[in-house]
Amino acid sequence: MGRILKKIVLWSYGRTTWQYDILCALILAFVFLTPKSWFEESELKPVLLHHNVSLGAKKLLLLPQNQGPNPDAQEILKGARIATSRPEVRVRGWRQMLDADGTVVAYEVDIE
Repeated sequence: MGRILKKIVLWSYGRTTWQYDILCALILAFVFLTPKSWFEESELKPVLLHHNVSLGAKKLLLLPQNQGPNPDAQEILKGARIATSRPEVRVRGWRQMLDADGTVVAYEVDIE
């Protein structure tokens, strides 16, 4: 059994053998039959966000089109919760990001 496993791991079967064909078929089956959800990041995001929250504040950029001309603290908080999909997120502060003409292009929000 150990010898067979060693040959499989080291891929030492010749191209014209039935073992080679089986290994190729198994690889193709894995590629085409593996559910897409196994490779999506959405499964990992809540864990990573929760882990990062304990390490300190993070930054978030909110577009002014979504926040209105002069947003207050509640509007920024609502925008941060929508952007992160986390109702428990807290806002520590925010700043306007201006372009060369002085127009607001985004709000940089510190979240925890």
